[in-house]
Amino acid sequence: MKRRKPTEPEPPPARLLWLLGGAAVALAVLSAIFASSSDQYKELAVLTGSSMQSKQDKDLTVFAASTMQDALDDINAAFTESTGIKVIAGYASSSALIKQMAQGAAADVFVSSDSDSMDWGLKRKLIKDARVNLLGNRLVLIAPKDSKLDRVAIGPSFDLAKLAGNGSIVIGDGEDPSGKYAKAALETLGAWQAAAPKLVMTRNVRATLKVVERGAAPLGIVYATDAKISPAVKIIGTFPADSHPAIIYPVAATVTAKPIAVGYLVYLRSMAAKAIFEQYGFRFLIQPTS
Repeated sequence: MKRRKPTEPEPPPARLLWLLGGAAVALAVLSAIFASSSDQYKELAVLTGSSMQSKQDKDLTVFAASTMQDALDDINAAFTESTGIKVIAGYASSSALIKQMAQGAAADVFVSSDSDSMDWGLKRKLIKDARVNLLGNRLVLIAPKDSKLDRVAIGPSFDLAKLAGNGSIVIGDGEDPSGKYAKAALETLGAWQAAAPKLVMTRNVRATLKVVERGAAPLGIVYATDAKISPAVKIIGTFPADSHPAIIYPVAATVTAKPIAVGYLVYLRSMAAKAIFEQYGFRFLIQPTS
């Protein structure tokens, strides 16, 4: 038998030739199919991309102070019914929300319960320069509904510590706007030093409300709008407006806002939104649009 030279390659087995040939035919057929329908596939890709983009454009993310939840939920529902645009709302302390945005959380609109949080976002270029001071509120002292405490006059030399007795006084913590307003009011009235040992801090005004609702504390300081929505508490006093900075709710679009955010901001200034905000006890600070 004649031996093959070492440099001459072995011929491939017949079975392998058959498989390779079949694969070549298959590839040729597939190439012909895709070549003949490439325009159709391009069109499908464009339509799919457009559909996904359209779906994303129909969603709007709003970060808002927790105290606005009830009113804003109603407004968002009305806005969606009117426009077909879904509003995804996130509620927390204003200072916590703006810091989440600084860490990368995406939002189209920011509604704050204080100017400081909005200013913080503006300085870090998270918020667009255009802003509107939309709403106002009042600071009130609350007690559980069945409390024996009755209406009290809140003024200079107000002894909040004595009023609390052996119980605690609940307010927002130093990062929460409601807590900042409460501290400012108590300092102005000369009540902070005596009340400080009895203070219990919460993460936001809604958490403060829940503690008093459960009867876990005899007194709490919240916004008038929060007290209004709860049948489990009663207002026993209102802090003088000049005892703390004005409670203002500025609203603005973020620097990454979708174009549809403009329509939402316009809606917040509308007569329809004004009626809902006032129903919940907010003061509308601007001239509403028709």
